[in-house]
Amino acid sequence: DQTIEMLNKLGKEHMVYSQKIVNIEVGDSVFWKSTTAGHNVEFIKGGVPEGVQKFKSKINKDAQYKFEIPGIYAYWCTPHKGMGMIGFVIVGNDKSNLESIKKIKYLGKSKKVAQELIGSL
Repeated sequence: DQTIEMLNKLGKEHMVYSQKIVNIEVGDSVFWKSTTAGHNVEFIKGGVPEGVQKFKSKINKDAQYKFEIPGIYAYWCTPHKGMGMIGFVIVGNDKSNLESIKKIKYLGKSKKVAQELIGSL
């Protein structure tokens, strides 16, 4: 299982998850810690494997999700998606939905961050 912090600042970056990409196995959970107030986690529409339900946590609250379906999960912080606060969870080393991840309509600075993340997969 993995823990990711939701932060206002990390090094030179602002509005950021402590890890942008995590690799886990099927059945593992990710715990997003509300380290700094004002953030949440929302799966991006079209950015998750087929059959995965919508997921959106409450602002200022810790969130946890157990990943049962392999693939890439793209998510962002609802209030800060335009500032590039996005991340990917790769489950079971399965990248079969990469094409749909590339087709997401990323907003603002998220476009640049997403290109970097996709390039590193």
